[in-house]
Amino acid sequence: MNEQIANRIVEELGWNAGDLRYQPVSGGSIAGSWRLENDSDRAFVKTMTASQAAMLDGEREGLKRLAESSAVRTPSVLGNGITGNTSWLALEWLDLRPLDSGGFARLGRQLGELHHCGAQKHGLDMDNFIGATPQPNTQTAEWSEFLFEHRLGFQIDLLGEREPAFDRKCTARLRSVWQARFPDYTPEPSLLHGDLWGGNAAMLADGQPVLFDPAVHFGDRECDLAMADLFGGFGPAFFKTYEQAWPLESGWEDRRRFYKLYHLLNHANLFGGHYVAASRRLIDELAF
Repeated sequence: MNEQIANRIVEELGWNAGDLRYQPVSGGSIAGSWRLENDSDRAFVKTMTASQAAMLDGEREGLKRLAESSAVRTPSVLGNGITGNTSWLALEWLDLRPLDSGGFARLGRQLGELHHCGAQKHGLDMDNFIGATPQPNTQTAEWSEFLFEHRLGFQIDLLGEREPAFDRKCTARLRSVWQARFPDYTPEPSLLHGDLWGGNAAMLADGQPVLFDPAVHFGDRECDLAMADLFGGFGPAFFKTYEQAWPLESGWEDRRRFYKLYHLLNHANLFGGHYVAASRRLIDELAF
């Protein structure tokens, strides 16, 4: 960010430009993160290049849809735009702190409420991103079609462009195993955060949980729990209160491994390295 961009954001937000201050803050590795303030207003601003504006558009729409559910607290969207070669998204500034046991328990209950927000089909009426990877959300009525065409299949195809061991045969084998194990599993589409790892959840001073950086779509509710379990960061109270609020169906432990594979593949596409080997091992475990 520079003074020109800061002044443009302030103008778009309708703030008084007097005594404007901005400084970088921690907030992720993909976008620039800034605290923008004057004597009476504060905002958290994310910046990317103009060519990456679609990523911030997806985040903006995801936050709005989560907020509209009234199930979970999210930062309010203040504005967004493009200034020169910089795209930006301004959000409500929240003083956040790590979740404690009580916060995890509240979040587990609230996530169940979020998942009760349903739709007619899996997917979404727009595509977005999972991290920096495009996330196609083509709407389908049948869950396994969505899972293997627009989630696992898409990631495997993407990774196969540089790792020949990942090809459509992998997807076909995984789909065959899934259909044999879960022939009658037809989950209702639930509104999902979509990227629910520990770095995308926190709480306010009063203990109210806050979710941010979503990859929103409608899908099997077990997917959010799989991501929460994959990289850790969520206390036992989170899973316990979710299960109390809305018990999972039989077979969830096995399905969770398929859902974790999606995020391992995404990390393999983004970062390579050991995530490629981890994805290969899990595919072999699931498909053979």
